[in-house]
Amino acid sequence: MKTVLSTKMLSLSQKELFLNSGLGLVEYDALKIDFSDVEIPLDYNNYIFTSKNAVKAFLNQAKALDLSKYNAFCVGEKTKSLLEEKGVKVIEMAENASELAEILIKKHRKESFLFLCGNKRRDELPASLKKYNVRYNELEVYRTHLSAKAFQKDFDGIMFFSPSGIRSYLLKNTLGNSTLFCIGDTTASEAQKHSKNIIRANKPTVENVLVQAINHFKHL
Repeated sequence: MKTVLSTKMLSLSQKELFLNSGLGLVEYDALKIDFSDVEIPLDYNNYIFTSKNAVKAFLNQAKALDLSKYNAFCVGEKTKSLLEEKGVKVIEMAENASELAEILIKKHRKESFLFLCGNKRRDELPASLKKYNVRYNELEVYRTHLSAKAFQKDFDGIMFFSPSGIRSYLLKNTLGNSTLFCIGDTTASEAQKHSKNIIRANKPTVENVLVQAINHFKHL
């Protein structure tokens, strides 16, 4: 039986999708998230979110307020769903931070924003906003720590969901001949530094990464 490692704990429905395929699954969290003890200003109209963790930090502090008065600009379907579920208006959604920056510059340059992010946030979005003089402030609302764990076996496939997840896994393990399934371009770029066996999801969702792994091993 082929065995695949997920570097993130999966939900029940995600696990079922996987186990119904006849593949073995091992899972762990390669990253640990700590929310910062920081007060988020709630007097902005426009908030930028590039991760679900930033949304969780925001919702935690704004839950007693009327969330429909806030506008969100976000990266990813899951982030958008979480915001809409709680009544926040999602004005724009993009597949990645660079694409979101382009949309903000093109369509919302006169607005001002608060960008809620983590300590490992990438530079593309802030750099673009600065370059085009879009007014924004940035606040770190969570921190991502690498959570190293050594495995005594080789996996046929490994699923990675962020560049940090790859760095965390490599602290105590090697990639060997594993096929790496990556959620998006930035994760795949990190993976390319260490391996040629890379398959990138064609949609940046956890489910799509699972589907890529299942299809890959089904056809072998």
